[in-house]
Amino acid sequence: MSDPRPIKLTAKDVRKVFRVKNKETVALDQLSLEVRSGELVTIVGTSGCGKSTFLRMVAGLIDTTAGTIEVDGRPVTGPGPDRGMVFQSYTLFPWLTTLDNIKFVLKKQRLKAQEQDEIARYYLNLVGLAGFEKAYPAQLSGGMKQRVAIARALAYNPAILLMDEPFGALDAQTRELMQELLLRVWAESQTTILFITHDVDEAIFLADRVYVMSARPGRIKREIEVTLPRPRDYEMELSAEFLAIKREIAHLIREESLRSIALSEKL
Repeated sequence: MSDPRPIKLTAKDVRKVFRVKNKETVALDQLSLEVRSGELVTIVGTSGCGKSTFLRMVAGLIDTTAGTIEVDGRPVTGPGPDRGMVFQSYTLFPWLTTLDNIKFVLKKQRLKAQEQDEIARYYLNLVGLAGFEKAYPAQLSGGMKQRVAIARALAYNPAILLMDEPFGALDAQTRELMQELLLRVWAESQTTILFITHDVDEAIFLADRVYVMSARPGRIKREIEVTLPRPRDYEMELSAEFLAIKREIAHLIREESLRSIALSEKL
């Protein structure tokens, strides 16, 4: 049965060519995908396949060379408040408290000070940091900083949240806890999420669907539906269904890695 939810993000035949002096590098070619409203979709692929480049194009930080990207049917022509972004680096203002870091994104929404404060406190509580309103980034652990970054991105209610390997810099235990936190926040907020990762386990554990990208030039090699029940816990990673999906994705990525090596050896 087809998914009745409306399409939130559409990428159609996206191509990106970087030109440096007289040399051209095709980073993406004929990349097409869709993300439905309320979905959590992950993208995995070999290093250098263009995952982060594509996400930055959705964010409007990089222009397409060809093809189209639309959010809610509107072409992406630059950055906008309909897209929240969370990077691997925390990108917090070190001179602002956690509460003020979140309130910063609300300044342009013409909200009263009390409304800004209430929204910021709600999302700070949502990510489990109630009581840390007056803490500065330097006083927080890496995982706590990323929680603030997620709260800030959610605070202005974006149509889609874009996450570029947000847990990549964290230790393994903290990373697992952050994945569980993200699923709880996503379940409550119902925000559409497009999540880039190089970790296959993470991609499966989080996602409704996983897109596997080819080696450069990046395009979608396979779309895999993750039918694991929700809510999810780490016992699920030992299940036969989880391991079957992991095996399929690992084989696809290995194929692309070997193809990339073979092509580089011919140059």
